[in-house]
This record gives sequence, structure tokens and C-alpha cells, in this order.
Amino acid sequence: MTQAEFASIASTIPLQPGIYKYYDGNNDLLYVGKAKSLRKRVSSYFSKTYANYKTHELVQRIRKIEFTIVNSEQDAFLLENSLIKNFQPLFNINLKDDKSYPYIVIKNEPFPRVFFTRKKINDGSQYLGPYTSVGKVRELLDFIKQNIQLRTCKLNLTKGNIEKKKFKVCLEYHLGNCKGPCEGLQSLNDYEEGLQQLKNILKGNLGPVIQQFKADMQEYVQALEFEKAMIIKKKLEHLQEYKASSTIVNERTGTVDIFSILEEDDTAYVNYLAVSNGSIVLTKTIILKKKLDESAEEVLSFSIAQLRNTFNSEATEIIIPFAVDYPEVGIIVTVPRAGDKKKLLELSEKNVNYFKEELRKKKLLLLEDKTAVEVNNVLLQLQKDLQLSALPVNIECFDNSNFQGSYPVSAMVSFKNGQPSKNDYRRFNVKTVQGINDFATMAEVVFRRYKRLTDEQKTLPQLIIIDGGKGQLSAAMESIKKLNLLGKTTLVGLAKNEEELFFTGDTESLKLPWDSESLKLIRRIRDEVHRFGITFHRNLRSKGSFKNELEQVDGIGKATIDQLLKKYKSVKNIKEKSIEELASVIGASKGKIITDYFKKPAGT
Repeated sequence: MTQAEFASIASTIPLQPGIYKYYDGNNDLLYVGKAKSLRKRVSSYFSKTYANYKTHELVQRIRKIEFTIVNSEQDAFLLENSLIKNFQPLFNINLKDDKSYPYIVIKNEPFPRVFFTRKKINDGSQYLGPYTSVGKVRELLDFIKQNIQLRTCKLNLTKGNIEKKKFKVCLEYHLGNCKGPCEGLQSLNDYEEGLQQLKNILKGNLGPVIQQFKADMQEYVQALEFEKAMIIKKKLEHLQEYKASSTIVNERTGTVDIFSILEEDDTAYVNYLAVSNGSIVLTKTIILKKKLDESAEEVLSFSIAQLRNTFNSEATEIIIPFAVDYPEVGIIVTVPRAGDKKKLLELSEKNVNYFKEELRKKKLLLLEDKTAVEVNNVLLQLQKDLQLSALPVNIECFDNSNFQGSYPVSAMVSFKNGQPSKNDYRRFNVKTVQGINDFATMAEVVFRRYKRLTDEQKTLPQLIIIDGGKGQLSAAMESIKKLNLLGKTTLVGLAKNEEELFFTGDTESLKLPWDSESLKLIRRIRDEVHRFGITFHRNLRSKGSFKNELEQVDGIGKATIDQLLKKYKSVKNIKEKSIEELASVIGASKGKIITDYFKKPAGT
């Protein structure tokens, strides 16, 4: 896959955490990776030259990219390892087993210790994890130590040893980190309650822990032990800030299939997550067109059968958002209301919603999948319709934007091979034009854009679209003449309302067929430059980057400016008012100051 080919799909890759999969031309899985931001990580493969031959070879072989959104980097890490272990892609490290991962172990002994380990030993101990890093495990253990009183010593706390008074409490007891089971000051049942709180915290099930802490705090308050009650209160606040639960790895979940559905008119989107031994190994979203107004239950039931058959599912449980009539023998249908299975269902729903939203964006820009031949045919048709001397593989479009007659800015978008090339988009703060002058603004930004390209000896676009009609087209053409670029590119003006095209010097406009592929592409480019320009303008306004023209008037303060804008809505309207009209709002003296200011010639 080339950089240009990747650029055409880059915007469809989400910025959320997840895993990505690369496939070759035979649809064989080449590589699985994890990312905090999928788009940024995948883009990095196509934005630099690699000294490593294997990485270069990988990028050359990529023909398809798939991804799965998850909730966190930890989830992405665990899912990545699960997929590598299951499919052993050619370009991935061959992982041996999970022994390299850190665990939290609850030791099989009286008053069990809780500590970090990398080794799983078949001694009856309980291992929680695996976790993504040693740092994460230590963070969890520190959190647990602050909130739950469990022993950290290595003493052999058998019943006999405790009864024989072999041990004395240590500093941890006096610091309040341990209840002193070594001297018999804590019962085994009470200690087990602490272990259960630990397990709940590690699963993210904080409700029972919080309830227990609240009960303890109430007891201390009733006993007038306010210092102890304050310690419990701080622990409660600490718990409220804590979040820890992975929907990716949970051995109790086992092997299940998760399905979610999203409907829009006669279209349904169904997402499928396949979970094997507690880990997601597959994600797929399909589109179905309803023919006979089928219900959501009918569509989902049909989709489940199709997807399970396609992917040879062996799961005996399916998790879905609502009950359906699914007749396959031996299958348990679960509609979860809470817990880990509910979180898996929510993850499936997150993926199907993202898929549908990306599809909507594609349709908005008419970016449905087209082959290279189809794209080339559209460009050939546009070349023919506009009688261009060269195939318009690179098209740039300019648009001016202002707000209530003030704050002018301009935007430019670039389309290469019929697709947005967002790395080439440009924003322009107008530098040389005073007030609102669309013609002068267009002349300035066109000059700046193509002077830079010529200075850097870069290729000019074959087609430049000026959104705004004849006046702005003429202004842009003057800049092209100043740069001695006549004949090296083609400029065309686009009327804002009628979708008519103008060439410099022509008396008649060119009207393309409303449903022609050429006009669809032009519309798409125009809509994109509008979106890009408006977003730029909105961001600048929200940051307070604009300076109101009235602020330049000596003797006029902010209160007066606010009063005028509230009455007349824009600087443009204020300029058009007479001194008498302004005087009726802000007084004669201030009205005269403003009218005198706007009467001055530009630059004085």
C-alpha cells in the first residue's frame, strides 16, 4: 500500500485506542498491533522511511487494514496479545505463553498474602490478571494497601503458631496498615472480608466495598471515634476516583458470541464480537438492507446465524441486547443487565455506532468504495467536461469565511485522485486586507499559496476551484498572473447557489448535469472546503483569537461595543448607520467618533 493509497483511507481510522490488523493481497493476516490512537499509530507506518527491511517489507505487502475499538490502552494490549497468540501473524513476535505477564497472587496459606508475581505455580493459589505492566500491578497493590488492611509479612500464620504467641505485631500494625492477625487480633473471617473487597476492587465492582466502608464509618461516628471515621471517609473518596475493570480478559466469561444491532430506516448494522476463553479474537460489522420491513428481532436472528456460520463459531452462549427467537439447539441466549457481559455488549455497541458514523461521513462526502479504474473514469469525465489540458489528479479549492461582517479568514482543501488529502489542507489568517473584502482576500491567499509552491519548486494542481463566482475568480486570476503561472494550471469559479462554473473571460457559465459524476466530485470538494473553513473560523472565535474592528476605535470601550452589537448584530450593519441612528443608542459624541473612523480612507 502506497502513501497516497493510505491517505485516501486515513480519515476513516478512529482516534480511539484499539488494535489494528494488516492483511496482504491474499487476505492473509500479516501483523497485529496495539495503539493508544489507532489513526496516529497506523499513519506512522506510511509517513516515514524505515531502515528496518522487515518493516519496509511489511508496509509493501499491506493491502487491507482492519481495526477494533476498545476502552483503554490496557485492553488494547491484552487483545493484541490474544490475537497474536491465536493467529501467529507472519510479522509479529511469537509469544510463548502468559508467564511473562505480571499477576497479582492471593497465596494459598492461612491469612493469605497478596503480592506481585511473574510465575504461575500450581499450588492452589489464586492468580488475578494478567496485567499490562509491572508498574500497573504495583499501582494496584499500592491502592489496595491504602484502602484494605492485609498483611505483607512472610510469617507462617498457622493456628498453632498464633495460639503459641510466636509472633509480635510490627510497625505496619501501628501504622494502621494491618490488623495484627499474627497476635490473634484479627479473625480469619474478618481477613477474608478484606480479600473479598480486594477482588471486588480489581474487578471494578466498587459498590460492595463502598457500602462496607460507609457502614464502618457510621459505626465509628456512633462510637464518637471521629479520627477513624475520617480515615474511612478519605478511603471512600479514594475509591470514588478509582477505575479498574478490563472487558477484554476475564476467564469467567469463557467462550461467547456478542451481537449488537443499530437500525436506520431500511438499513441495519450488526456488530459481532467473538470471545474465546475470555479474550476477544474477532470483530465484524455487517450491513443489511431490509426488504419487507422486518423487525429488529428478525434481522438480528438472521444475522446471528449468518455470522456464526461464516466464522465457524463454537460458542454455546450468545450475548445480545434483547431476546430473539434463535432456534439453534444447545445455545444459551443471554440479555445482560449488568456485570462483565453487559460491558462486552456495550463494547460491541460502541463498535457498531462508530462503524455507522464513519459510513455516514463517507456518504456525506460520497466516499463509498470505488476502484482505481472508477476514480480515474470520474477524473477523465471532469477533464472532458471542463476541457482541461491535463487529468485533474490534484484539485485545490478556496473559500472565504467571515462572521457577521467581520473576522475574515480563508481555507483551502486539496483532493488527490478524487480523495481528500488532509495533509495538504491549509488555513489562512488574512494579513493585508482591511475589513471585509472578499475579492482582495481571495487575491491574497491565492498569491500566498502558489508563491510558496513555486518557491519550494512543488507541483501545481491541475485544477483550482474558487468558491464564489466571477468576482473572486478574477481576483484569484490576478494573483496567478503576478506569479507568471498562466497556462500552468486552470482556474474555475463556482457560483455559491446555482452550482454554475465560470472561466475567466467567458460570458456564459457552464452547467454540468445535476447527477453527473463530475459535478458530484465538485460538490464534494466544495462541501469539504466549507466544513473546513467553518471549523477553522469557529475554533478561532471560541479561542478569542479575533479582534473586533470596533476595538480599534479610540474613545470607544467594550461596554459601548457590546451595546452596538446587541442592537445592530454586526460591524457591517454598524458601518451603514447614520450618526443620528448611532447617537440614539450610544449618544452623539460616541456616534460621531465611530462614523468619523469608518469614513477615513484605508491605511490612514
